[in-house]
Amino acid sequence: MTLAPAAPPRASSATLIGIAVLVVALALVPTVSQALGNPFLIKIATRIVIFAIAAVALNLVLGFGGLVSLCHAGLFGIGGYVLGIAAAQLDGEVSAALLPATGELAVVLPLAMAVAGLAAAVMGVIALRTSGAYFIMITLAFNQMLYYVFVALQQYGGEDGLQFNAALTLFGHPATGRVPFYYGCVAALALVLAGMQRLIASRFGVVLRASAQNERRLTALGIPPLPYKLAAFALSGAVAGLAGALFAASQSFISPSAMSWVQSGDLVVMCVLGGLAYVAGPVIGAGAFVALEAVLSGWSVHWQLAFGGFIIAVVVTLRGGLIDLVRIAARGGRAS
Repeated sequence: MTLAPAAPPRASSATLIGIAVLVVALALVPTVSQALGNPFLIKIATRIVIFAIAAVALNLVLGFGGLVSLCHAGLFGIGGYVLGIAAAQLDGEVSAALLPATGELAVVLPLAMAVAGLAAAVMGVIALRTSGAYFIMITLAFNQMLYYVFVALQQYGGEDGLQFNAALTLFGHPATGRVPFYYGCVAALALVLAGMQRLIASRFGVVLRASAQNERRLTALGIPPLPYKLAAFALSGAVAGLAGALFAASQSFISPSAMSWVQSGDLVVMCVLGGLAYVAGPVIGAGAFVALEAVLSGWSVHWQLAFGGFIIAVVVTLRGGLIDLVRIAARGGRAS
């Protein structure tokens, strides 16, 4: 299965304005939470922002590269374990020969991105030589390999996961406060969105979309698609690793459950739900996914039934995903 490539992004200035509006709306969550006297909103919003970063990372290869990857939960988990292992060493609970003992996010976040990006590059060298269903199965196999590797690593908690109590800092300042950490996640999302938009609008993005549409024609023009797809896959994995590290930092815990293939499927749903054709589409998809999961799961143990119905309704009625609702509203309610 290969998805049709996303349409070329709209005018860069308009898109960047839309991203800015989205980021400002997210930045207002702590104010709204305080006004409503409901601090739980910040926790939900933090989860939304973190999974939005992971979904935006996946959408680089899914929406714009036409590659259905099911290994991004594994890359997400690698980032989480890099941070978890580095921080847990400060408590003396675990040891690692290749990772420093530090809770400094300015050090460990780039390290998590580097390790996840390297892992993605290794997987990509193998997986990108295939296509369609074979690519899906290979990435799924890689994800399951990573999952069971970390289940077997008893020194890092095994199936129970790794808990760490070390204080996390950013440039020497405490970074564990609920609101400061949330703003840090929003800032990371803003940088990722702006960077992805510039990347997709560049020559690299044009080649990536062209490779998804017709590889043979691209090769005939003298442009080998594999290096571009491999670079995109590695970059996507690095950003997924950043999201995983932030996820581990948000709860001082990481476990193999974060690497489940179901999690990979959830990221795909977030991308499709929000809209594959837009860089910011997965942010809306992640927001809808996490918010509905939190609300519906409190109503019934069978919440997945209603959630599945919602996803079907969106896919059938909004071909461009939930972001189409934003576009319709911006045009004053005109559907076309």
